[in-house]
Amino acid sequence: MRIQSKEIKSFFFSQYFSDGLRISAGILLPALVSLQFNNFNLGIALSLGAICICVTDNPGPVTYKRNAMAVGNVCIFLVSIITGFARLNVFTLGLEITVLSFLFSMFTVYGNRAANVGTAALLMMIFTIDKDTPPSQILSYSASVLAGGIWYMLFSMVFFSIRPYRAAQQALGENVADIVKFLRIKADFYIPDTDMDENYQKLVSQQIQVSQHQDVIRELLFKSRLMVKESTKASRILVLTFVDLVDMFEQIMATHYDYTHIREKFKDTGILNDIAGLLHKMANELENIGYAILSNTRYKHLHNFNPELEQLKLKIDTIGKNGQETSNLVLKKILINLRDLNQEIENIFNYYNSRSSKILIENSEPIDGSKFVTHQDYAPHIFFDNFSWNSTAFKHALRVSLVCLIGFIAAKMLSLGHHSYWVLLTIIVILKPGYSLSKQRNYQRLTGTIIGGIIGILILVFIHNSQVQFAILVVLMIGTYSFLRLNYVVSVILMTPYVLILFKFLGVGHLDIFEERIVDTIIGSTIAFIASYWVFPSWESEQVKESLTEVIYANANYLVKIAESITGKTVTTTDYKLARKDVFVKSANLSAIFERMTSEPKSKQRNVKSIHRFVVLNHILSSYIATVASEITVKGLHNPQADTLKLVKRSIALLNECNKKLNGERVEFSGEKTPAVNQDTEQPALTTADNLLKEQLGFIYKIITDIAKVTDNFIMEPTTNDVMPKSAIVPTITP
Repeated sequence: MRIQSKEIKSFFFSQYFSDGLRISAGILLPALVSLQFNNFNLGIALSLGAICICVTDNPGPVTYKRNAMAVGNVCIFLVSIITGFARLNVFTLGLEITVLSFLFSMFTVYGNRAANVGTAALLMMIFTIDKDTPPSQILSYSASVLAGGIWYMLFSMVFFSIRPYRAAQQALGENVADIVKFLRIKADFYIPDTDMDENYQKLVSQQIQVSQHQDVIRELLFKSRLMVKESTKASRILVLTFVDLVDMFEQIMATHYDYTHIREKFKDTGILNDIAGLLHKMANELENIGYAILSNTRYKHLHNFNPELEQLKLKIDTIGKNGQETSNLVLKKILINLRDLNQEIENIFNYYNSRSSKILIENSEPIDGSKFVTHQDYAPHIFFDNFSWNSTAFKHALRVSLVCLIGFIAAKMLSLGHHSYWVLLTIIVILKPGYSLSKQRNYQRLTGTIIGGIIGILILVFIHNSQVQFAILVVLMIGTYSFLRLNYVVSVILMTPYVLILFKFLGVGHLDIFEERIVDTIIGSTIAFIASYWVFPSWESEQVKESLTEVIYANANYLVKIAESITGKTVTTTDYKLARKDVFVKSANLSAIFERMTSEPKSKQRNVKSIHRFVVLNHILSSYIATVASEITVKGLHNPQADTLKLVKRSIALLNECNKKLNGERVEFSGEKTPAVNQDTEQPALTTADNLLKEQLGFIYKIITDIAKVTDNFIMEPTTNDVMPKSAIVPTITP
C-alpha cells in the first residue's frame, strides 16, 4: 500500500501530470475568456489552434520546443487556408488530403519533433474539413486559429521560463524510477526460485525504457543553452546527477554474471539471497532519493549500507575458507560492484545535501555534453533523398496518403453524422511506420473509445448539474493529456467522455454523438488495420540486419577502448563513456526492434529464435565488457599482460568477422603499441585480480563465439519462420 501511495504521489509530481496541466490550461483558457466576452466561436477557433500546436510541445530544450511550435504555427495557418478553399469542391478536397497527407507524413525523416509538426498540420486539415466557413471568412478564421497557436506557444514558453530547471529535474526523478525497476529485476537473478527466462525478458524490456528516458534527459541537459552555458548550482547539480545516474546504470549492468553457474555453486550457502536482499534494499533507498528529486524535497536520512556490506564480506570470506577459493572470486567481484553501487547512491544523495553539495560541485570536472547528443540535420536534400522505395519513411508517407484518401471516401459514404473527420483522425493517429506499432495503437484506440464512451454516457445520464459536468470535463481533460505519453489506452478512455461532455455543452445530443464516434472509430480502425498489413507494409525483419551490425560495431569499439588502455594508450573518460553510451543505445534499439517483431504476424517473423538469442547474448556481452572496462579504463587496476591483450584482440577480430558477414562496418585496431614480452625474462606471477580479469575476458570471448554462431544461423537461414522455444531464451554459457 505504501509503494502504491508513493507511485500515485510520484505521478502528480511527474512531468506527465505537469504537461497535462499546462496543455489543458493552454487549450481551455482562450475558450473561457472568449465566452466571457460573448464571442464563443472565436474562443473555439483559438482553442483549436492550441490543440494542434500542443502536439509539438514534447519534452526537450525550450529552444527546440519554441522552433517546433513556430514552424507548426506556420503550417497550420497555411493548411487552414488551403483546406478552407479546397473543401468547396469534393474533388479538390480529396486531392488536398492525398497530397498533404504524403507531404507532412514525410516529416518523419527529420526525427520525432519534426514528425509532430507534420501531425499538427494534419490535425488542422482534418478539423477544418467539415468546418462550413464562407470563402470571405476563411482568412480571418485561419488567422484566429494561428492566434490560438501563437497563444499556446507563448503560454508554454512563459510556463518554462518561470521554472527553467523543473522539466530536467522531473525527467531525472523519473529516470531514477526506471533504474530502480532495472535494479530490482537484476536482484531477482540471485534468487534461486526466479524464472530465468521470464526475468531476462523483463530485463531487456526495462533496458529499453531506461535508454529511451536517458536520451530525453541528454537533450534536456546538453542541448539547452541554459544548462550548458550557465554555471549555477542548480544546473551543475542536474548535470552531475545525470552523469552519476548513467555511471550507476553501468554499475548495475556490471553486476551480470553467469547466474546459472552461480546458483549451482552457492545455492546451499544462503549468500545469494543475502545479495538479492541487499540489492532490493539499495533499490528502495534509491527510490526514496528519486522521489525526493521528483518532488523537489530534501531527503535527509540516507541508509548506511556499510555494516551490511561488511557482514556480506565476512560471509564471502567464510565460503572461501571452506574450500571454494576459485569460485569465491566471483562473489568478491559482486561485492565490489555492490560497494561501487553504494558509492553512486551516496554521491547522488550528497548533491542534494546542502553540507556536501558545494564541495562536490567545486571538485567536479567540467563536462562536455555536446558529444553525447545527436544533432538533427534539417537539410532539404534529406527530404528528397528519401524518395526511394528503400526508405521506410517514404513507404509510410505513401501508405498514409492513400489510406487517408480511402478513409475520406469511406467517411462520405458510410459516416452517420456530421463529424466524419473522426474517421480520418483515427487513421492518422493509428497509422505508424511499422506494423506492430499500428496494431498496438489500433487496439488501444478501439478499446479506449468503447470503454470511455460508456463512461461518458453514464456521466451524462446520471449527472445533470452543468457545473459538476464542467468540473468532470476539466479533470478528464487533464487526465487525457497527462496519460498521452505515459499510457495511451488510459488517455483515450479519458478522452472519449471528455469529448462527449464537450459536445453536450456545444448543444449536440450525447447519445447520437456516442454512436457516431464509435462507428467512425471502427471504420477508421478497420481501414488502418488492413492498410498496415497490405499497403506498402514495413516489417521489422527487414530492419533487423542493420541493427545487428550497429550493435556488433558498438561492442567491438567498446573492446577497442579496453585494448588501447592495455597497450598503454591514454583513453579519456569521455571516449570511454561515448563508447559505453553507444553500446547501451544500440542494444536498446535492437531489443525494441525484436519486441516489435514478436507482435507481427507469424508469417512475417524471420529467425525469431536466433535474434532473441542474439539479444540475450548481447546483453550479457555488454554487461561483461562494462565490468572489465570500468576497472581497466577507469580504475586502471591492471598491468599490461600479453595473454590479456591477446584475448581482447581475438574478441575484436571475431566481432569484425561477424560484421563482415552481415556487410557491416569494421572497427580498426592494430595494437602497434603492444608491450614487448621477453621470453627469457621470468614473468611476474599473476595476481588474483589478474586471474579474474583473464577469466572474464575468456568468458567474453566465449560469448562472442556464440554470437558468431548465431550470426551464421541468421545468414544461412534468412527466410526461416521459426518459433522460439522457451528453453532457447537463456543461453547456457559456462565461464
